[in-house]
Amino acid sequence: MADARSRNSFELPRFVVHKHAARRLHYDLRLELDSVLKSWAVPKGPPETPGVKRLAVAVDDHALDYIDFEGTIPEGQYGAGKVEIWDKGTFDLTNRTETTISLIFHGKRLEGDYHLIRIKDKNWLVFKSQK
Repeated sequence: MADARSRNSFELPRFVVHKHAARRLHYDLRLELDSVLKSWAVPKGPPETPGVKRLAVAVDDHALDYIDFEGTIPEGQYGAGKVEIWDKGTFDLTNRTETTISLIFHGKRLEGDYHLIRIKDKNWLVFKSQK
């Protein structure tokens, strides 16, 4: 897949959800924003049903080339464990402030209107709209 420098400006930004079997199984939601992958750990996975709210904890940004990563992070390294792609696709960003991100996912599992709302510090809620 092309990197950000060679992508056309009319292409939608990408997202990926990694299923990450580290110390505890969780999911990493990553959005292509600001030339990086803005990332959140979602312990119970992103909701696929409208109205279900899940905790999403903001974590360090990742490089764009991490969007296609699948494999095993070796023991002794941060995040050690198996990483696989649970879903990926593109999204339309419909609103973004310091406390809210609204978007429309175009993935295989995540499809439709979603919101990330900051509730405190690094803690956010992620949910699918009732639309």
